[in-house]
Amino acid sequence: MPEISKLLIANRGEIACRVIRTARAMGLGTVAVYSEADRNAPHTALADEAILIGPPAIGESYLNAEALITACRATGADALHPGYGFLSENAGFARACAAAGIVFIGPPAGAIELMGSKRAAKAAMLAAGVPCIPGYQGAEQSDAKLHAEALKIGFPLMIKASWGGGGRGMRLVRTKTDFAASLQTARSEALSAFGSDEVILERALIAPRHIEIQIFADAHGAIVHLAERDCSIQRRHQKVVEEAPSPFVTPDLRAAMGKAAVAAARACDYQGAGTVEFLVDKTGAFYFLEMNTRLQVEHPVTEAITGLDLVEWQLQTAMGAPLPCTQDEITLDGWAMEVRLYAEDPQNGFLPQTGRILDWDPATGPGLRIDDGIGTGQKIDAHYDPMLAKIIAHGPTRDVARRRLARAVERTVLLGLATNKGFLADILRDPGFAAGDATTAFLEDWSAGPAGGTKTPDLATLTLAALLFMAEAAPAGALFGWQNTAPDPWPFTLDIAGQRHRLCLWMDRRGDHLTCRAESGEQTVDLSEITITPRTIRWTKEGLRHSTRFGLRKGVLFLDAPEGGSGITNLTHSPPEAGGAANSGQVIAPMDGRIVSVAVAIGDRVTSGQTLAVLEAMKMEHPLVAGTDGVITELSVRTGSQIRIRQVVAEID
Repeated sequence: MPEISKLLIANRGEIACRVIRTARAMGLGTVAVYSEADRNAPHTALADEAILIGPPAIGESYLNAEALITACRATGADALHPGYGFLSENAGFARACAAAGIVFIGPPAGAIELMGSKRAAKAAMLAAGVPCIPGYQGAEQSDAKLHAEALKIGFPLMIKASWGGGGRGMRLVRTKTDFAASLQTARSEALSAFGSDEVILERALIAPRHIEIQIFADAHGAIVHLAERDCSIQRRHQKVVEEAPSPFVTPDLRAAMGKAAVAAARACDYQGAGTVEFLVDKTGAFYFLEMNTRLQVEHPVTEAITGLDLVEWQLQTAMGAPLPCTQDEITLDGWAMEVRLYAEDPQNGFLPQTGRILDWDPATGPGLRIDDGIGTGQKIDAHYDPMLAKIIAHGPTRDVARRRLARAVERTVLLGLATNKGFLADILRDPGFAAGDATTAFLEDWSAGPAGGTKTPDLATLTLAALLFMAEAAPAGALFGWQNTAPDPWPFTLDIAGQRHRLCLWMDRRGDHLTCRAESGEQTVDLSEITITPRTIRWTKEGLRHSTRFGLRKGVLFLDAPEGGSGITNLTHSPPEAGGAANSGQVIAPMDGRIVSVAVAIGDRVTSGQTLAVLEAMKMEHPLVAGTDGVITELSVRTGSQIRIRQVVAEID
């Protein structure tokens, strides 16, 4: 078997950083690759060497197999780790590496190919006796055939892209009238993300648990499982919170699922790290969902409870070493949880966000681990996945791990663009989640209730923002020399996530500190002992001292507040808000991205809510819809257009 001396990591961000750390600890040379957009990204500095592989677009850089193999040759790398995502589950790429004499850190190409197709994988699992959900996984893919099979399966059902995952190309169809439109959207996303519009159909299990088994196999025929991870907390079929072990799984169920996962791996002559995913109903019956032929994003929780380094195992087994442990030698210690920090705005439909990071300061403490690949000053753009970092906590019990993780999320600072930080903290502190009762329906049900609704910033937060805007506009030190010479208040109008908030401030200086009273409607708040440093505002409310981090860029203020990191704009001196803004007729791009389809032309009559175009950003499709009835008078995009946030896409008269 080959001896590896230098490893090229064919990925970016936190993925690349995580692999680089273990490879360097093992004494291997490391090579990072980067696109032009990632020239100064942290993973390029962490590796021993870094090499440019192409423009920002992933098809011309991180998905460019020829460029990656050329980079191996240019740097002398004799092995390549694909990370997770990009080309990690591309059988053709694995074969190309082998043909070039490069060790591919992953399973054999045949296993990738078999499990990469949900259609072929399901057939293989049925043959191996692994429980599967009833459905259709045939080769005939005409719309008419799929519609006929859907009627046989019944509704609700799932449409799933045969190749790929991450929620892309996946749709839950509740009624037969929704099937045609859902199929078209699923096919379009699948073709864009994975290069194939092939799909499978499955009976939908409503509110199951999503539980996966980590498996590992060596070249000598040994296969073990490393227990389960519960990944039931999902939004749009993308995992949000993961934990190990599962609060639902009993020792007997763990043994049964582990046995099925090992059988699945043996059925495809597997080697290396893999994950067999199952859906589990409330009775404990489990069904094969898919097998991911790579390391998973959530692997740190398994590492935390087993004390093992799975990347080290990958590299050792790729060099021919036997597995370091037998099944009986693998033990579990405590509990671990992980959340994924995303550049997305929960206050605005979880739209992906772009922008430059003003401040990144992750939490530290006992039992905590942060996997990241970002830094202060780094630009987050629309070319890549919006996941920025993972926050992991380990503890002796589930509740200790959960509390540690919740506090770590709250203490982590990321300013410069909106994130899901507050959303994650709310989930972790929810009584239902704390009790271990969450299924895949948790977020859908939760977001419909008061806990999951859009948060209105409290008056203290608005007051801090107004004070910081005043401090920015005032001459140096003038704000804190304030003397209350008149009873007139200072009025402010602030915009947060498209909502206007009005308040009035009365200020006074007492000793060395500023004191402020704010009113908004019938609400009042008093803040005292206010001090401002370049990155922090400190203040006292009702006898309690607080400290809030902030950043200001081009007139937009970012506060590390519980309501989230949406930018705050001062509209106090702006023209009055135009009436009927929601029905103005302008269709505005909510983010940077690429137009993948245009459904209208100038002169077309449209109705409110009608999809005019589809925007692709950060690997997801977002419909751009009419806000009013009328006629298209302007259309500034066509299929393939690159657009910027707040660009006018269309105008309706």
